[in-house]
Parts: sequence; structure tokens; C-alpha cells
Amino acid sequence: MNRDSIRRAVDSVCGMMEENKDYLISLDQQNGDGDLGLSMEGGFCAVRDFLAATDEQDMGKLLMKCGAAFNEAAPSSLGTILSFGFMGMAKALKGQAEAPFEAFARSFMAGVEKIMERAHSKPGEKTVLDALYPAAEAYLARADDPAAARAAAARAAEAGSELTRGMRAVHGRAAYYGDKSIGVLDGGSVAGMLIVKGIERAFQE
Repeated sequence: MNRDSIRRAVDSVCGMMEENKDYLISLDQQNGDGDLGLSMEGGFCAVRDFLAATDEQDMGKLLMKCGAAFNEAAPSSLGTILSFGFMGMAKALKGQAEAPFEAFARSFMAGVEKIMERAHSKPGEKTVLDALYPAAEAYLARADDPAAARAAAARAAEAGSELTRGMRAVHGRAAYYGDKSIGVLDGGSVAGMLIVKGIERAFQE
């Protein structure tokens, strides 16, 4: 893991968000304000542009600045939440210009844990965490085999997102719908799944 691999992953995730923007908008319109696709595309593509213009090699500093760029370009609740994830990863990688895949796996979990801490949320509450947390577990479980870990994480994120159909929303605008939120796929979890799948696709290519 280094600056170039981060840039490669973000480029791929940005592409994923561009390709799925309308789908995310349609999901968000069911129990949100409909801006999810726009904010995710704007946020990740802003990070892509930032990475293309910087020479910073310290991954901690780099990811902290990525979080700031993301939060500025994606002024939404999920935008703020994901910026916490960048912060958590940044702290775990502070002072490092290069690190093995195992360090990426630990930093990804650190990012997820920072989201849980700052958003006062946990898996099972119909949020982005339902995709990101099982992905983080998969990265750690298979950290000795990066390709297998990325594939396992993508499968885990997809399965976790799908489970949100049966959950009742307890956070954000969706929570206002109460039991009516049951049966609806959570858009935030789909965005989380796309992040993990974007990472996998970046290194397949």
C-alpha cells in the first residue's frame, strides 16, 4: 500500500459511483432526500482530483487530506460519516509512505471503528456499516492473500448490504419511516458495497 495504490483504488471507486449514481439516487428517494448518488460521486471524484494533484507520500497525511476533500465535496450525512473513515485510516497509517496489505486491512478496520465511534452506530442498524464492517473483517481474515481478501471483502459487503432489507432504520431521515423502512434496501449500505467492490476492481485491472 502506498500513494499510488490509494490513487488507483480511489479512481476505481469514483468510477463505480459515476456508473451507479442514478441507482443510488433512486434508492435514496425511497426514504431519504435523493442526493446520495450525487454526493458519493462528487465526494470520491473530488478525492480523485486531489490525489492527482498532490505529491504527498505520507499516507497518514494523505488520507487526512482526502477526508477533508471528500467532506467538502459531499455535504451530506453520509459524506461526513465517510470522512470519519478517512480519518481513522489516516491515524493508523501516520508516518508511513508504504505498508503491506495487512496494514491496509488494519487501517480499514480502524476507519470503520472511527465511523462507529463518531456516528454512534453499529452493524445491524441499516447503515453503510452493514457493508463496511463485514468487509473489514474479511480483509483482516485473509490479509495473507491480498487478492483473496479483496474478493472475500466484496462478497461480504454485498451480502451485508442485502441484509439491510430486513432491518428497521434507526438513524437519519430513514428512521422517520419506522417499520415502513423494513423491506427497503439501504442506499448507504449500497454505497459502502460499491466502495469495497471498487477497491477489488482496481487491482483486478
